Amino acid sequence: MKPRINREKLVMQSVMGEIHHPTMRASAYRLEDNGVPYVLPGTGAITYNVKIGDSVYGFAADHVEPGVSIKNSDVAENAALNTLACVGNTAYVVSGDAKGEKGYVTGTHGGIEHVLVYFEESTLDKLCIKDKIQIRAQGLGMVIEGFEDTVKAMNMDPRLFDAMNIEVRDGKLYVPVAGRVPAYLMGSGIGSSSAYSGDYDIMTADWDVIVRYGLDKLRFGDLVLLENCDTSYGRGYLTGAATIGVVVHSDCILAGHGPGVTTLLTSRTGALEGVIDDNANIGNYMRGE
Repeated sequence: MKPRINREKLVMQSVMGEIHHPTMRASAYRLEDNGVPYVLPGTGAITYNVKIGDSVYGFAADHVEPGVSIKNSDVAENAALNTLACVGNTAYVVSGDAKGEKGYVTGTHGGIEHVLVYFEESTLDKLCIKDKIQIRAQGLGMVIEGFEDTVKAMNMDPRLFDAMNIEVRDGKLYVPVAGRVPAYLMGSGIGSSSAYSGDYDIMTADWDVIVRYGLDKLRFGDLVLLENCDTSYGRGYLTGAATIGVVVHSDCILAGHGPGVTTLLTSRTGALEGVIDDNANIGNYMRGE
């Protein structure tokens, strides 16, 4: 049986940001977890050759974001942009040579407080730093019928929810995922007061463990299940809990960091189950949107 949501009650609002120029500290060096310093590309910009569906590993980069990274220069407005914008929301270019082109939100990145947006390659070629992107934000306040007290939904467009092939069986939601992540691998971002924006990272310093769990195959846009991770009211460990999220940025060289995950669904009571599916990627679900 397919789950139902309160679609007709979900408000749609416009939020806006500008394509954000990359930033760097006075010292450009980043220290790898083994003590070796590197100077690498990182967050921000129009990233032309890093896309949804690509491996999150192997790029000569740190925390690189696929596609287009946007931000609002007003702090309070940027907080609203990052909270209201949901994965799968439609994004429109409203200034510059690409005005009128359409894409969709792929995630939010905490710390830098970016909203990440996918556009076709032909659109990327016409975009410019500081072009304005307007998003039709919808999804905040989503409730799943029959799971009002056991599953919290966040950061997710209702169209994406419908496309994810979620099924209700035996009082649980069964959700396709590309991988399962043990709680002890979750690092940067844990302890945050809210999961309604931003992300937290799958630590990758212990590569043997990453391979053992099949997480060496992770791609931008993959859905993953985080075991014993509760992100209902922040981010923390809870036995029996589960969070399902989307991989939003690349691997990182910093200690305690790795591919970032933005929450879509979370349960404290074991009401979420992951079903391994190699096609569990938002690029597949949003195709044609």
